[in-house]
Amino acid sequence: MTTSTKDVGVLNTLIATLLDSVEGYQKSAGDIANQTLADKFNARARERQSAVTKLQSAVAAAGGNPEDDGTLLGGAHRAFQSLREAVTGRDDKAIVAEIERGEDYLKAKFETALAEVDLSPTARTAVDDAWQSVRAGHDEMSALKHSMGG
Repeated sequence: MTTSTKDVGVLNTLIATLLDSVEGYQKSAGDIANQTLADKFNARARERQSAVTKLQSAVAAAGGNPEDDGTLLGGAHRAFQSLREAVTGRDDKAIVAEIERGEDYLKAKFETALAEVDLSPTARTAVDDAWQSVRAGHDEMSALKHSMGG
């Protein structure tokens, strides 16, 4: 597998997972009763969309076709989240806990990508830049969950 093929595969996996994150934040912003949290979720969604755009540019630069849809797992995750919401209603604490769970998943995906030793310098820079958003979002949602007693 060439470096550019490897780059495209790694970056597209991260793009799909980030797209799930954008959608999750947007949906949660619409479902949560607390307007301050809704604003925070919408801001995080915009930040993640910016990270997606940068990763898509890196895929194109590597000669690949950038991912523009979420993951199949993300679809299953969204379906589960919808079912959970139907049962629990608009419970802010449950929504924050679900977001934090998604952040844990996203963080693990990025840690795996960061461990790749044969990414090109361009791909590595793109992953590192997106990692800043992911790490900040993870830490923020983890702290928020714990502050709510979760």
